[in-house]
Amino acid sequence: MLRFYNTLNKKKEEFKPLVEGKVGLYTCGPTVYDLAHIGNFRAYVFEDLLHRYLEYVGFKVVRVMNITDVDDKTIAGSLKEGIDLKQYTNRYLKAFVEDMEILRLKSPDYLPRATEHIKEMEEIVKTLLTKGYAYEKDGDIYFSIKKFPTYGQLAGVNLDEVRSGARVSADEYSKDDARDFALWKKEDEGVFWDTSLGRGRPGWHLECSAMSMKYLGESFDIHTGGEDNIFPHHENEIAQSEATTGKKFVNYWMHCAHLLVNNEKMSKSKGNFYTIRDLISKNFNPVAIRYLLLSSHYRDPLNFTETSLKQSENTVRNYNAFYQSLSFCKGELSNKTIKQDIQKAREEFKKALNDDLNISAAMGAIFFFIKNSNISISAGEMGKEDAEETKRFLEEIDSVLAILEKEEIDISEEEALLIQQREVARKEKDFNKADNIRDALLQKGIFLEDTPYGTRWRIGK
Repeated sequence: MLRFYNTLNKKKEEFKPLVEGKVGLYTCGPTVYDLAHIGNFRAYVFEDLLHRYLEYVGFKVVRVMNITDVDDKTIAGSLKEGIDLKQYTNRYLKAFVEDMEILRLKSPDYLPRATEHIKEMEEIVKTLLTKGYAYEKDGDIYFSIKKFPTYGQLAGVNLDEVRSGARVSADEYSKDDARDFALWKKEDEGVFWDTSLGRGRPGWHLECSAMSMKYLGESFDIHTGGEDNIFPHHENEIAQSEATTGKKFVNYWMHCAHLLVNNEKMSKSKGNFYTIRDLISKNFNPVAIRYLLLSSHYRDPLNFTETSLKQSENTVRNYNAFYQSLSFCKGELSNKTIKQDIQKAREEFKKALNDDLNISAAMGAIFFFIKNSNISISAGEMGKEDAEETKRFLEEIDSVLAILEKEEIDISEEEALLIQQREVARKEKDFNKADNIRDALLQKGIFLEDTPYGTRWRIGK
Protein backbone atom coordinates (compact mmCIF):
# COMPACT_ATOMS: atom_id res chain seq x y z
CA MET A 1 0.00 0.00 0.00
CA LEU A 2 1.38 3.40 -1.01
CA ARG A 3 0.87 5.93 1.78
CA PHE A 4 1.71 9.63 1.97
CA TYR A 5 1.47 12.13 4.81
CA ASN A 6 -1.27 14.56 3.79
CA THR A 7 -0.75 18.03 5.26
CA LEU A 8 -4.44 18.75 4.72
CA ASN A 9 -5.62 15.99 7.08
CA LYS A 10 -2.45 15.82 9.24
CA LYS A 11 -1.96 12.06 8.83
CA LYS A 12 -0.65 9.35 6.53
CA GLU A 13 -3.22 8.20 4.01
CA GLU A 14 -3.38 5.52 1.37
CA PHE A 15 -2.76 7.10 -2.01
CA LYS A 16 -5.65 6.69 -4.42
CA PRO A 17 -5.45 8.78 -7.60
CA LEU A 18 -8.53 10.34 -9.17
CA VAL A 19 -7.93 8.31 -12.33
CA GLU A 20 -6.60 4.79 -11.90
CA GLY A 21 -3.00 4.46 -13.03
CA LYS A 22 -2.49 8.21 -13.55
CA VAL A 23 -1.21 10.97 -11.27
CA GLY A 24 -1.60 14.71 -11.67
CA LEU A 25 1.32 16.30 -9.80
CA TYR A 26 1.94 20.01 -9.26
CA THR A 27 5.25 21.13 -7.77
CA CYS A 28 5.93 24.73 -6.79
CA GLY A 29 8.85 26.01 -8.84
CA PRO A 30 11.31 28.89 -8.48
CA THR A 31 10.88 32.64 -8.50
CA VAL A 32 13.45 33.53 -11.13
CA TYR A 33 15.05 36.64 -9.64
CA ASP A 34 18.32 34.98 -8.59
CA LEU A 35 20.10 31.61 -8.64
CA ALA A 36 18.23 28.90 -6.72
CA HIS A 37 20.05 27.83 -3.54
CA ILE A 38 20.45 24.41 -1.94
CA GLY A 39 17.46 25.06 0.33
CA ASN A 40 15.31 25.40 -2.79
CA PHE A 41 16.84 22.28 -4.26
CA ARG A 42 16.07 20.27 -1.14
CA ALA A 43 12.41 20.64 -2.15
CA TYR A 44 13.08 20.01 -5.84
CA VAL A 45 15.03 16.81 -5.11
CA PHE A 46 12.20 15.57 -2.85
CA GLU A 47 9.73 16.27 -5.65
CA ASP A 48 12.00 14.46 -8.10
CA LEU A 49 12.07 11.40 -5.82
CA LEU A 50 8.27 11.47 -5.61
CA HIS A 51 7.93 11.78 -9.39
CA ARG A 52 10.42 8.98 -10.07
CA TYR A 53 8.97 6.60 -7.49
CA LEU A 54 5.42 7.05 -8.73
CA GLU A 55 6.66 6.07 -12.19
CA TYR A 56 8.70 3.19 -10.76
CA VAL A 57 5.58 1.60 -9.25
CA GLY A 58 3.69 1.96 -12.51
CA PHE A 59 1.86 5.28 -12.53
CA LYS A 60 1.77 7.59 -15.52
CA VAL A 61 2.68 10.97 -14.06
CA VAL A 62 1.75 14.33 -15.53
CA ARG A 63 3.78 16.93 -13.68
CA VAL A 64 3.62 20.70 -13.75
CA MET A 65 6.22 23.02 -12.20
CA ASN A 66 5.48 26.73 -12.35
CA ILE A 67 7.96 29.50 -13.01
CA THR A 68 7.23 32.73 -11.12
CA ASP A 69 8.58 35.40 -13.44
CA VAL A 70 6.48 38.32 -12.23
CA ASP A 71 6.36 39.42 -8.61
CA ASP A 72 7.88 42.16 -6.46
CA LYS A 73 11.38 40.61 -6.55
CA THR A 74 11.60 40.04 -10.30
CA ILE A 75 10.24 43.51 -11.00
CA ALA A 76 12.66 45.12 -8.55
CA GLY A 77 15.57 43.22 -10.10
CA SER A 78 14.74 44.18 -13.66
CA LEU A 79 14.24 47.83 -12.72
CA LYS A 80 17.53 47.90 -10.84
CA GLU A 81 19.39 46.63 -13.90
CA GLY A 82 17.32 48.73 -16.27
CA ILE A 83 16.35 45.79 -18.49
CA ASP A 84 13.12 44.20 -19.66
CA LEU A 85 11.43 41.85 -17.16
CA LYS A 86 11.56 38.89 -19.55
CA GLN A 87 15.22 39.47 -20.36
CA TYR A 88 15.98 39.57 -16.63
CA THR A 89 14.04 36.43 -15.72
CA ASN A 90 15.25 34.45 -18.76
CA ARG A 91 18.77 34.57 -17.34
CA TYR A 92 17.75 32.89 -14.09
CA LEU A 93 15.32 30.47 -15.73
CA LYS A 94 18.14 29.24 -17.96
CA ALA A 95 20.41 28.82 -14.92
CA PHE A 96 17.68 26.93 -13.06
CA VAL A 97 17.17 24.45 -15.89
CA GLU A 98 20.93 23.91 -16.07
CA ASP A 99 21.07 23.26 -12.32
CA MET A 100 18.20 20.78 -12.65
CA GLU A 101 20.19 18.88 -15.25
CA ILE A 102 23.31 18.95 -13.08
CA LEU A 103 21.36 17.34 -10.21
CA ARG A 104 19.70 14.84 -12.57
CA LEU A 105 16.18 16.13 -11.89
CA LYS A 106 13.52 14.89 -14.27
CA SER A 107 12.05 17.55 -16.51
CA PRO A 108 8.41 18.32 -15.70
CA ASP A 109 5.88 17.73 -18.46
CA TYR A 110 5.02 21.42 -18.25
CA LEU A 111 7.21 24.31 -17.06
CA PRO A 112 4.79 27.21 -17.50
CA ARG A 113 5.66 30.86 -16.87
CA ALA A 114 3.27 33.09 -14.97
CA THR A 115 3.58 35.88 -17.55
CA GLU A 116 2.29 33.54 -20.27
CA HIS A 117 -0.92 32.74 -18.37
CA ILE A 118 -2.37 36.16 -17.63
CA LYS A 119 -5.60 35.33 -19.50
CA GLU A 120 -6.26 32.28 -17.32
CA MET A 121 -5.67 34.35 -14.17
CA GLU A 122 -7.97 37.08 -15.45
CA GLU A 123 -10.79 34.55 -15.91
CA ILE A 124 -10.42 33.27 -12.35
CA VAL A 125 -10.61 36.80 -10.94
CA LYS A 126 -13.70 37.58 -13.03
CA THR A 127 -15.40 34.45 -11.71
CA LEU A 128 -14.53 35.30 -8.11
CA LEU A 129 -15.92 38.81 -8.56
CA THR A 130 -19.13 37.42 -10.03
CA LYS A 131 -19.52 34.92 -7.18
CA GLY A 132 -18.88 37.57 -4.52
CA TYR A 133 -15.64 36.12 -3.17
CA ALA A 134 -13.60 39.07 -4.48
CA TYR A 135 -13.96 42.81 -4.37
CA GLU A 136 -12.28 45.83 -5.96
CA LYS A 137 -10.73 48.72 -4.06
CA ASP A 138 -8.96 51.59 -5.82
CA GLY A 139 -8.09 49.47 -8.83
CA ASP A 140 -6.81 46.49 -6.81
CA ILE A 141 -8.82 43.29 -6.41
CA TYR A 142 -8.77 41.21 -3.23
CA PHE A 143 -10.08 37.85 -2.07
CA SER A 144 -12.30 38.09 1.00
CA ILE A 145 -11.20 35.23 3.22
CA LYS A 146 -14.19 35.59 5.55
CA LYS A 147 -16.35 34.46 2.60
CA PHE A 148 -14.48 31.12 2.57
CA PRO A 149 -15.42 29.29 5.82
CA THR A 150 -12.75 26.54 5.63
CA TYR A 151 -9.88 29.02 5.23
CA GLY A 152 -7.01 27.90 7.47
CA GLN A 153 -7.65 24.14 7.31
CA LEU A 154 -4.38 23.33 5.52
CA ALA A 155 -2.21 25.33 7.91
CA GLY A 156 -4.30 24.39 10.93
CA VAL A 157 -5.04 27.98 11.90
CA ASN A 158 -8.22 29.62 13.09
CA LEU A 159 -9.54 32.34 10.78
CA ASP A 160 -9.75 34.71 13.76
CA GLU A 161 -6.02 34.20 14.35
CA VAL A 162 -4.96 34.85 10.76
CA ARG A 163 -2.91 38.00 10.36
CA SER A 164 -1.17 39.58 7.41
CA GLY A 165 1.95 37.51 6.85
CA ALA A 166 4.58 36.52 4.30
CA ARG A 167 4.55 38.66 1.17
CA VAL A 168 1.27 40.24 2.29
CA SER A 169 2.98 43.53 3.10
CA ALA A 170 3.38 44.10 -0.63
CA ASP A 171 -0.41 43.82 -0.96
CA GLU A 172 -1.23 46.40 1.71
CA TYR A 173 -3.07 49.05 -0.17
CA SER A 174 -6.71 49.49 0.81
CA LYS A 175 -8.65 46.43 1.92
CA ASP A 176 -11.92 45.65 3.62
CA ASP A 177 -9.97 43.30 5.87
CA ALA A 178 -6.20 43.40 6.46
CA ARG A 179 -6.13 39.59 6.18
CA ASP A 180 -7.44 39.57 2.60
CA PHE A 181 -4.94 38.84 -0.14
CA ALA A 182 -4.45 40.46 -3.53
CA LEU A 183 -5.69 38.75 -6.67
CA TRP A 184 -4.94 41.64 -9.02
CA LYS A 185 -2.85 44.78 -8.60
CA LYS A 186 -3.32 47.96 -10.59
CA GLU A 187 -0.51 49.25 -12.80
CA ASP A 188 2.66 49.62 -10.75
CA GLU A 189 6.23 50.51 -11.69
CA GLY A 190 5.60 50.14 -15.40
CA VAL A 191 4.85 46.40 -15.36
CA PHE A 192 1.26 45.66 -16.39
CA TRP A 193 -1.11 43.89 -18.77
CA ASP A 194 -4.18 45.40 -20.42
CA THR A 195 -7.14 43.26 -19.38
CA SER A 196 -10.85 43.54 -18.66
CA LEU A 197 -9.79 43.99 -15.03
CA GLY A 198 -7.85 47.11 -15.94
CA ARG A 199 -4.15 47.69 -16.45
CA GLY A 200 -2.29 45.69 -13.85
CA ARG A 201 -0.64 42.41 -12.89
CA PRO A 202 -1.62 39.30 -10.93
CA GLY A 203 -1.04 38.68 -7.25
CA TRP A 204 1.56 36.09 -6.32
CA HIS A 205 -0.84 33.29 -5.29
CA LEU A 206 -3.05 33.42 -8.35
CA GLU A 207 -0.58 31.96 -10.85
CA CYS A 208 -0.43 28.51 -9.25
CA SER A 209 -4.20 28.10 -9.30
CA ALA A 210 -4.41 29.20 -12.94
CA MET A 211 -1.56 27.02 -14.23
CA SER A 212 -2.29 23.90 -12.19
CA MET A 213 -5.94 23.86 -13.24
CA LYS A 214 -5.09 24.56 -16.88
CA TYR A 215 -2.76 21.57 -17.20
CA LEU A 216 -4.14 19.16 -14.57
CA GLY A 217 -7.83 20.03 -14.32
CA GLU A 218 -9.96 21.69 -11.65
CA SER A 219 -9.19 18.83 -9.25
CA PHE A 220 -5.96 16.85 -9.22
CA ASP A 221 -3.99 14.42 -7.05
CA ILE A 222 -0.86 15.87 -5.44
CA HIS A 223 0.47 19.36 -4.75
CA THR A 224 3.92 19.75 -3.18
CA GLY A 225 6.24 22.45 -1.90
CA GLY A 226 8.36 23.51 1.04
CA GLU A 227 6.69 23.82 4.43
CA ASP A 228 7.12 27.60 4.19
CA ASN A 229 4.59 27.51 1.31
CA ILE A 230 1.79 26.12 3.49
CA PHE A 231 0.75 29.53 4.73
CA PRO A 232 -0.24 31.78 3.20
CA HIS A 233 0.55 30.62 -0.33
CA HIS A 234 -1.04 27.18 -0.47
CA GLU A 235 -3.85 28.20 1.85
CA ASN A 236 -4.69 31.02 -0.56
CA GLU A 237 -4.47 28.68 -3.55
CA ILE A 238 -7.11 26.44 -2.01
CA ALA A 239 -9.41 29.33 -1.21
CA GLN A 240 -9.33 30.99 -4.65
CA SER A 241 -9.43 27.69 -6.57
CA GLU A 242 -12.30 26.06 -4.69
CA ALA A 243 -14.25 29.31 -4.58
CA THR A 244 -13.87 29.49 -8.37
CA THR A 245 -14.85 25.92 -9.24
CA GLY A 246 -16.93 24.72 -6.30
CA LYS A 247 -14.80 21.55 -6.33
CA LYS A 248 -12.07 20.13 -4.11
CA PHE A 249 -8.80 21.52 -5.45
CA VAL A 250 -6.18 18.94 -4.39
CA ASN A 251 -6.48 15.56 -2.65
CA TYR A 252 -2.95 15.23 -1.22
CA TRP A 253 -0.69 18.04 -0.02
CA MET A 254 2.95 17.10 0.62
CA HIS A 255 5.51 19.47 2.13
CA CYS A 256 9.22 19.07 2.85
CA ALA A 257 10.99 20.49 5.89
CA HIS A 258 13.57 23.27 5.95
CA LEU A 259 17.23 22.88 5.17
CA LEU A 260 19.71 24.31 7.68
CA VAL A 261 23.40 24.97 7.06
CA ASN A 262 25.63 24.21 10.04
CA ASN A 263 22.45 24.16 12.16
CA GLU A 264 21.61 27.74 11.17
CA LYS A 265 19.19 29.30 8.74
CA MET A 266 20.94 29.96 5.45
CA SER A 267 21.94 33.60 5.04
CA LYS A 268 24.40 35.46 2.83
CA SER A 269 25.38 37.61 5.81
CA LYS A 270 26.39 34.47 7.75
CA GLY A 271 28.49 33.17 4.88
CA ASN A 272 26.56 29.89 4.80
CA PHE A 273 24.56 30.57 1.63
CA TYR A 274 25.24 28.05 -1.15
CA THR A 275 24.06 27.65 -4.71
CA ILE A 276 24.76 24.49 -6.69
CA ARG A 277 27.43 26.42 -8.57
CA ASP A 278 29.12 27.48 -5.33
CA LEU A 279 29.52 23.84 -4.32
CA ILE A 280 30.70 22.71 -7.76
CA SER A 281 33.31 25.50 -7.72
CA LYS A 282 34.64 23.82 -4.55
CA ASN A 283 35.02 20.61 -6.58
CA PHE A 284 32.16 18.74 -4.93
CA ASN A 285 30.57 15.98 -6.99
CA PRO A 286 27.06 17.02 -8.19
CA VAL A 287 25.84 13.43 -7.69
CA ALA A 288 26.96 13.64 -4.05
CA ILE A 289 25.02 16.90 -3.67
CA ARG A 290 21.95 15.14 -5.06
CA TYR A 291 22.46 12.18 -2.74
CA LEU A 292 22.83 14.35 0.36
CA LEU A 293 19.63 16.26 -0.45
CA LEU A 294 17.88 12.97 -1.23
CA SER A 295 19.01 10.77 1.64
CA SER A 296 17.03 12.23 4.56
CA HIS A 297 13.27 11.86 4.91
CA TYR A 298 11.60 14.83 3.29
CA ARG A 299 9.59 15.76 6.41
CA ASP A 300 12.70 15.85 8.62
CA PRO A 301 14.85 19.00 8.75
CA LEU A 302 18.16 18.50 6.94
CA ASN A 303 21.36 19.99 8.35
CA PHE A 304 23.75 20.65 5.47
CA THR A 305 27.49 20.82 6.19
CA GLU A 306 30.56 20.44 4.04
CA THR A 307 31.53 17.50 6.24
CA SER A 308 28.25 15.73 5.50
CA LEU A 309 28.75 16.49 1.81
CA LYS A 310 32.20 14.86 1.91
CA GLN A 311 30.63 11.83 3.59
CA SER A 312 28.04 11.80 0.82
CA GLU A 313 30.84 11.82 -1.74
CA ASN A 314 32.37 8.75 -0.09
CA THR A 315 29.01 6.98 -0.10
CA VAL A 316 28.41 7.70 -3.77
CA ARG A 317 31.98 6.71 -4.65
CA ASN A 318 31.70 3.37 -2.82
CA TYR A 319 28.26 2.72 -4.29
CA ASN A 320 29.55 3.21 -7.81
CA ALA A 321 32.75 1.27 -7.10
CA PHE A 322 30.60 -1.71 -6.15
CA TYR A 323 28.61 -1.34 -9.37
CA GLN A 324 31.81 -1.20 -11.44
CA SER A 325 33.33 -4.14 -9.53
CA LEU A 326 30.57 -6.45 -10.74
CA SER A 327 32.25 -6.44 -14.15
CA PHE A 328 35.17 -8.36 -12.60
CA CYS A 329 33.01 -11.41 -11.79
CA LYS A 330 33.79 -13.83 -14.62
CA GLY A 331 33.00 -17.31 -13.25
CA GLU A 332 30.15 -19.57 -14.40
CA LEU A 333 28.91 -20.13 -10.84
CA SER A 334 25.17 -19.54 -10.31
CA ASN A 335 24.35 -18.58 -6.73
CA LYS A 336 20.65 -18.89 -5.82
CA THR A 337 21.24 -16.82 -2.68
CA ILE A 338 22.12 -13.79 -4.83
CA LYS A 339 18.75 -13.92 -6.59
CA GLN A 340 16.97 -14.24 -3.25
CA ASP A 341 18.95 -11.30 -1.86
CA ILE A 342 18.01 -9.15 -4.86
CA GLN A 343 14.32 -9.91 -4.45
CA LYS A 344 14.46 -9.23 -0.72
CA ALA A 345 16.27 -5.91 -1.29
CA ARG A 346 13.73 -4.94 -3.95
CA GLU A 347 10.79 -5.69 -1.65
CA GLU A 348 12.32 -3.79 1.29
CA PHE A 349 13.20 -0.85 -0.97
CA LYS A 350 9.58 -0.62 -2.15
CA LYS A 351 8.13 -1.23 1.32
CA ALA A 352 10.14 1.69 2.71
CA LEU A 353 9.29 4.12 -0.10
CA ASN A 354 5.63 3.04 0.03
CA ASP A 355 5.67 4.36 3.60
CA ASP A 356 5.66 8.09 2.85
CA LEU A 357 8.91 7.94 0.84
CA ASN A 358 11.04 6.62 3.73
CA ILE A 359 14.27 6.96 1.78
CA SER A 360 16.53 6.29 4.80
CA ALA A 361 15.06 2.82 5.30
CA ALA A 362 15.08 2.21 1.55
CA MET A 363 18.79 3.00 1.28
CA GLY A 364 19.47 0.93 4.40
CA ALA A 365 18.07 -2.10 2.59
CA ILE A 366 20.24 -1.42 -0.46
CA PHE A 367 23.43 -0.92 1.55
CA PHE A 368 22.78 -4.18 3.45
CA PHE A 369 22.37 -5.93 0.10
CA ILE A 370 25.66 -4.43 -1.17
CA LYS A 371 27.47 -5.49 2.02
CA ASN A 372 26.35 -9.11 1.58
CA SER A 373 27.13 -9.03 -2.13
CA ASN A 374 30.66 -7.80 -1.45
CA ILE A 375 31.13 -10.74 0.93
CA SER A 376 30.01 -13.09 -1.86
CA ILE A 377 32.40 -11.45 -4.33
CA SER A 378 35.34 -11.67 -1.92
CA ALA A 379 34.57 -15.34 -1.26
CA GLY A 380 34.40 -16.10 -4.98
CA GLU A 381 30.72 -17.00 -4.71
CA MET A 382 29.30 -14.67 -7.36
CA GLY A 383 29.41 -15.70 -10.99
CA LYS A 384 29.09 -13.59 -14.12
CA GLU A 385 25.34 -14.22 -14.42
CA ASP A 386 24.79 -13.27 -10.76
CA ALA A 387 26.82 -10.10 -11.26
CA GLU A 388 24.85 -9.13 -14.36
CA GLU A 389 21.57 -9.62 -12.49
CA THR A 390 22.88 -7.51 -9.62
CA LYS A 391 23.86 -4.75 -12.06
CA ARG A 392 20.39 -4.85 -13.61
CA PHE A 393 18.84 -4.48 -10.16
CA LEU A 394 20.98 -1.43 -9.36
CA GLU A 395 20.08 0.07 -12.73
CA GLU A 396 16.41 -0.64 -12.03
CA ILE A 397 16.35 1.25 -8.74
CA ASP A 398 18.50 3.98 -10.25
CA SER A 399 15.39 5.05 -12.13
CA VAL A 400 14.39 6.28 -8.65
CA LEU A 401 17.76 7.28 -7.15
CA ALA A 402 19.72 8.58 -10.17
CA ILE A 403 23.13 8.23 -8.50
CA LEU A 404 24.86 5.62 -10.67
CA GLU A 405 27.87 6.49 -12.80
CA LYS A 406 27.24 4.00 -15.60
CA GLU A 407 30.05 5.04 -17.91
CA GLU A 408 32.97 2.67 -17.74
CA ILE A 409 36.02 4.45 -16.33
CA ASP A 410 39.15 3.47 -18.20
CA ILE A 411 42.81 3.48 -17.27
CA SER A 412 45.88 3.85 -19.48
CA GLU A 413 47.73 0.91 -21.05
CA GLU A 414 50.69 1.68 -18.81
CA GLU A 415 48.51 1.52 -15.67
CA ALA A 416 46.87 -1.72 -16.85
CA LEU A 417 50.32 -3.21 -17.42
CA LEU A 418 51.36 -2.26 -13.89
CA ILE A 419 48.32 -4.08 -12.50
CA GLN A 420 49.25 -7.18 -14.52
CA GLN A 421 52.88 -6.97 -13.29
CA ARG A 422 51.64 -6.74 -9.73
CA GLU A 423 49.53 -9.87 -10.24
CA VAL A 424 52.62 -11.72 -11.42
CA ALA A 425 54.64 -10.40 -8.46
CA ARG A 426 51.98 -11.61 -6.02
CA LYS A 427 51.97 -15.10 -7.59
CA GLU A 428 55.76 -15.20 -7.32
CA LYS A 429 55.46 -14.00 -3.70
CA ASP A 430 57.49 -10.86 -4.48
CA PHE A 431 55.35 -8.86 -2.08
CA ASN A 432 57.77 -5.94 -1.88
CA LYS A 433 57.44 -5.32 -5.63
CA ALA A 434 53.65 -5.81 -5.44
CA ASP A 435 53.39 -3.24 -2.64
CA ASN A 436 55.54 -0.74 -4.54
CA ILE A 437 53.29 -1.02 -7.61
CA ARG A 438 50.19 -0.62 -5.42
CA ASP A 439 51.67 2.54 -3.87
CA ALA A 440 52.60 3.96 -7.27
CA LEU A 441 49.07 3.45 -8.57
CA LEU A 442 47.61 4.90 -5.38
CA GLN A 443 49.56 8.09 -6.06
CA LYS A 444 47.66 8.28 -9.35
CA GLY A 445 44.31 7.86 -7.56
CA ILE A 446 43.88 4.19 -8.54
CA PHE A 447 42.79 1.97 -5.67
CA LEU A 448 43.40 -1.81 -5.88
CA GLU A 449 41.52 -4.62 -4.19
CA ASP A 450 42.55 -8.27 -4.38
CA THR A 451 39.67 -10.72 -4.90
CA PRO A 452 39.29 -14.40 -5.88
CA TYR A 453 38.65 -13.12 -9.43
CA GLY A 454 41.86 -11.16 -9.56
CA THR A 455 42.61 -7.53 -8.78
CA ARG A 456 39.82 -4.97 -8.97
CA TRP A 457 40.59 -1.30 -9.39
CA ARG A 458 38.65 1.89 -8.94
CA ILE A 459 39.30 5.59 -9.36
CA GLY A 460 38.86 7.72 -6.26
CA LYS A 461 40.37 10.13 -3.79
